[in-house]
Formats: sequence, structure tokens, C-alpha cells
Amino acid sequence: MTSLLSASPSPAAFRMTVYSFIFAVLISATSSAPTPLYHLYQELFHLSPAMITFIFGSYAFALLAALLTLGGLSDYIGRRPLILVALLFNAAALVIFLLADSGGMLLAGRIVQGIAAGIAFPTFGAAILDTDKRNGPILNSITAFLGLTIGTLAGGTLVAFAPEPTHLIYAILFVATIFGIIALAFMPETTAGRPGALGAMRPRISVPQRAWGPLIKVTPVNVAGWALAGFYLSLMPTLVAVATGIASPFVGGAVVATSMLSATISVFVSRTLAPRRVLFAATSGLITGVLITLVGVEEQAVGLLFLGTAVAGLGLGSIFANILKIVMPLAESHERAGLFAAFLVESYLAFAVPAIVAGLAAPALGLSMTAYIYGAVIILLAAISIAATRTSLVENPAV
Repeated sequence: MTSLLSASPSPAAFRMTVYSFIFAVLISATSSAPTPLYHLYQELFHLSPAMITFIFGSYAFALLAALLTLGGLSDYIGRRPLILVALLFNAAALVIFLLADSGGMLLAGRIVQGIAAGIAFPTFGAAILDTDKRNGPILNSITAFLGLTIGTLAGGTLVAFAPEPTHLIYAILFVATIFGIIALAFMPETTAGRPGALGAMRPRISVPQRAWGPLIKVTPVNVAGWALAGFYLSLMPTLVAVATGIASPFVGGAVVATSMLSATISVFVSRTLAPRRVLFAATSGLITGVLITLVGVEEQAVGLLFLGTAVAGLGLGSIFANILKIVMPLAESHERAGLFAAFLVESYLAFAVPAIVAGLAAPALGLSMTAYIYGAVIILLAAISIAATRTSLVENPAV
């Protein structure tokens, strides 16, 4: 079977692009749906902040394990089989959340969610590029942020205003996933596959010599951005309730959704601009947003929390997209998979580990003090990257 890319755009190719984009958003929305519920789970199941962040962080570890072993498998056995596996894991995770009555079941659900995402993101991303090479990169850049926005906002809304707060959002996502599995029967295959599937499951993590310098320079802000996202998606709704006294899951979810929506917008706005200049501006925006957020915590002002997360989100989206633009071209075609794997390992560890540390610290320090320290570390890391990358801008102002 020839790739759909080999012909001019067709209805089948367009259909595959649309399906893949929707499915990727669905998987991402599923991953963020528990965020507005964590504070409620904490009260219902008597969970500590450390347990909440461990439940949250387990997703990233499972995602990495699946991505590094199964993420490239669709190149060898086809997109549709891996899409089916991802959707089945997603459905299984949602069933676990529907039945959850303890922290252990929440942990199991997050692990299965992570496996689904680790299979889904590279597979859907490849399918989109198969059928729409021109728009594929920008579509792949926004799927995660858009899904996170939908998941947190829909979850917070349903938890606050609809019945069955710990079940309804998962039931809706489960039905959507089942429809996705059915729709898969109408999706065309976009790659013929090739031998070597077993070899493709061996993780390859490497950084080419020429990429080490730029990668080290952007690592502090990459860690800062992912660590901030991890804090938002695990502890921010609880912090909103603690700092402002507003316990509504809708408000907590809306604060998180604001950051993800502004990240989506920033990817669009910055897509045609010089990546090093955008990264400098985005890093400055991240610092500004975190400062505003911390002032909001101190002043117990939910409006400042919204403003701070919106500004930080603009930086967050641009940082992720433009680091890839800076680093990935430094690898030859046969080196890119290893470099991208190294980038993902760094990113998802930054996504999970600092949030878990914050959860461990919160009972001793208090959540607000933990947020101050967490924010200060993020600002320091971002400032280090500004100092490191500013030299490149001075030496080559065109980039």
C-alpha cells in the first residue's frame, strides 16, 4: 500500500488527518480530566498531597516507557493497529477511573492512561504528517495543549455543576473513545509498514555532538516549563482553593485551562518567527507569569492567578515548540529519533519529578510556601537560560 502522501490530497487523506487530530486531542483531554478532581479525591480518599502528585506523576513514567518502546512501532506494522491499541488502553483507563474507590485505583488508572498516551502521541503525530505534511507540524504542536484545555475545563465544569462529579467526565470520554474505535474502521492506512518491528522496540536515546551545546543552553528553561506544567496539572486546583478560599472545582480547572489555552494560542502566533528570538521572549513571559501568579497567591486574588497563568501559558507553548525548532535540525536524519527521545526523557522527568517533590514538601511547608519555592526555582532556571541563549542572539541577530 502506498502512502497517501504520494498522491494529491484526497478525501481519504483529509479524513485521516481529521480523525488523527481529534483522537490525539481526545487522548490528551483524558489525561487532564482528573486534574479538577484531585482536590475532591484528596478529601474523599484521605490522600496526602504527596500521594496526589505521585498519582499524577505515574502517568509521565508510564508514558515514557510506552513511548520509548512502542512509539515508533507504527512505522513497521501500520498506524491503524497502534491507534486501536492506544484507544483500547484509553478506554481501560477510563473504566478504572469510573470504578475508582481508592488512591491505588487512581494510580492504576493514571498508569494505563500514560501507556495510552505514549502509544498515541507519536502514532497520531505520524499519521497527521502522513496525510498533511504542510499543516502537520502546527497541528501536532497544538494537539496536546488543546486537549489539556478541553479536559481540565470540561472536567471542572462537570464536577462543579453536574451530578456524579467523580464519574460523569469519565463516562463522556469513554463514550467518545468507543466512537473513536468504531470510526477507526473507516480510516485508511497511511503507511505500508516494513520489517524490523522487534528491533524498533529497543529504546534509542542519544544526543549528537553538535547538539550538546544548544541543548544544554535550553535545558534549564525546558525543565522550568515542563515543571510548571506539572505543578499546574497536579496541584494548582488545590492551591487555588487553599490560597483564595474558592473551593469550586470549576475555578481551579479554569485556571489550569487558561494556561493551556494561552499555550495553544502562542504556538500559532509564534510559528513563523525566528525561534531563538521567540524563545527569549517566551522565557521572559514565563518569568513574568510566574511572578504574577505568586503575587496572586500572596494577595489571595483569583484574578491575578488567572492573569499569571495566562501569561505563563504564552511562554509555555512557545518554549516547547521553539526548543524543538532550535535543537532538532542539529541532528542528521538517522540521529533525530535518538535526540527526540533524549528530549522527551528530560521533559517528562521534569514534568513529573518536581511535582512529586512539591507534594512531599507541602505537608511540612504548607502548599502556599511550597508554591513560592517552586516558583522561585522556575524563575531561576528560566533566568539561567536567558543568560545562556542571549549570547547566541548577540552573535547572530537573524535567528
